[in-house]
Amino acid sequence: MTDKTALIQPDRGQDAIAIHLVNADGFEAWAKGLSTPQRAALAAQKFTGKGYQTAIVPDSGKDGPGWFAVGGVADPADLSSWCLAKLAEVLPAGTYRRVDGPSGAALYGWQTAQYRFARYKDDKDAEGPRVLLTKDAAAIPAAVAEAEATAMVRDLVNLPAEDMGPEQLEAVAADLAREFGAKLTVTRGDALEKGFPMVHAVGRAAARSHAPRMIELEWGANDAPRLAVVGKGVCFDSGGLDIKTGSSMALMKKDMGGAAHALALARLIMNARLKVRLHVMVPAVENAVAGNAFRPGDVLKSRKGLTVEITNTDAEGRLVLGDALAKASEDGAGLIVDFATLTGAARVALGPDLPGLFAREDATAQALLDAGTAHDDPVWRLPLHEGYREMMASDIADLVNSASGGFAGATTAALFLDRFVGDGIDWAHFDTFAWRPAAKPGRPKGGAALGLRAAWHMLQGRYVD
Repeated sequence: MTDKTALIQPDRGQDAIAIHLVNADGFEAWAKGLSTPQRAALAAQKFTGKGYQTAIVPDSGKDGPGWFAVGGVADPADLSSWCLAKLAEVLPAGTYRRVDGPSGAALYGWQTAQYRFARYKDDKDAEGPRVLLTKDAAAIPAAVAEAEATAMVRDLVNLPAEDMGPEQLEAVAADLAREFGAKLTVTRGDALEKGFPMVHAVGRAAARSHAPRMIELEWGANDAPRLAVVGKGVCFDSGGLDIKTGSSMALMKKDMGGAAHALALARLIMNARLKVRLHVMVPAVENAVAGNAFRPGDVLKSRKGLTVEITNTDAEGRLVLGDALAKASEDGAGLIVDFATLTGAARVALGPDLPGLFAREDATAQALLDAGTAHDDPVWRLPLHEGYREMMASDIADLVNSASGGFAGATTAALFLDRFVGDGIDWAHFDTFAWRPAAKPGRPKGGAALGLRAAWHMLQGRYVD
């Protein structure tokens, strides 16, 4: 992971290459101030000020490198997170400054555009680093923290299951505990079977090196408002005995994307010393196929005491989350936020960019929607429709783990989770994809943080000092 601190620096008048931003409406007026050779250079590069267009323009001044950069944006006066991202991807290594205004939100995208996952392949052709100077030095720590959290999600999701199994997820949590002085608790083996029976059932078929466990972090003052963050940590999902096809299994290393979001959000919370009593829970398992795998038709007893008839072993994420949500509720959380790569139904409905958001409280949902919109991390609310609870009814148990018929799959999954959250607790659930199938400026193909910034900025607004 690139050192994000090095990519943004305070502007103290250092030598730097100029960046100009212009939009299509203002391009002609702006270009009138240029020389004939400069306008010809822009024409040769077909630059018209449209979004994400970039160009390099010769500059015959005695000082500087002999050129400046120009980028097309929607509105130079109101930059989104991604307005400088394309420039950060294509410009040569060097130091830059925007000369015609502040960079604002674009500080984030400048960093995320330079992310590279090169653990298994040398990125010999990568340019960089590109350093951006800003006069708003006070904005640097927050922008760096968010970019580092995003890179953390990407790194964890991009790792294959052999190198990011339950044991490795535990190691990530242990590193966070050491860094921030948090308490780490890990439940395995017989204690897991007794205390978190659905987690144990889902993960028991995995090899010993990928044995299931419940990972918990606790941090903050005991008298602070209690916040629980839960992340689905299915490090690989074969589908179990209801095995997936090969094409459906290809991306299942990302099924721990919820855990990656939860751990990255925990890092943001602890790094900012948010005034909360934080409880992070990551049920870490591999849904494997073996002689002791849980079966369709089995009835599992949960931590909460509810019994669950297994109608589909490929609907395992909600099982491990159910035990985690029950424990978070027992410990008195005032708010629970969970992240999970839970349903294909959410992706069919919303596509890869938009996490589905479910929430009990309208005010909490609106705060998350507003935070996502304000910080270029949009989410979309889906309903916890009471009328669909009957789809989860079982003839022999308290409920089934997967409704038949295929209707409202994201909602029925969320309604399943809702049964394990304590009465009266404020709860928000993100059904996120955690993956970007095609690159966009500042957002490379691969592991993706979707919903992370929305949650983080909502929490900052809620738990003010």
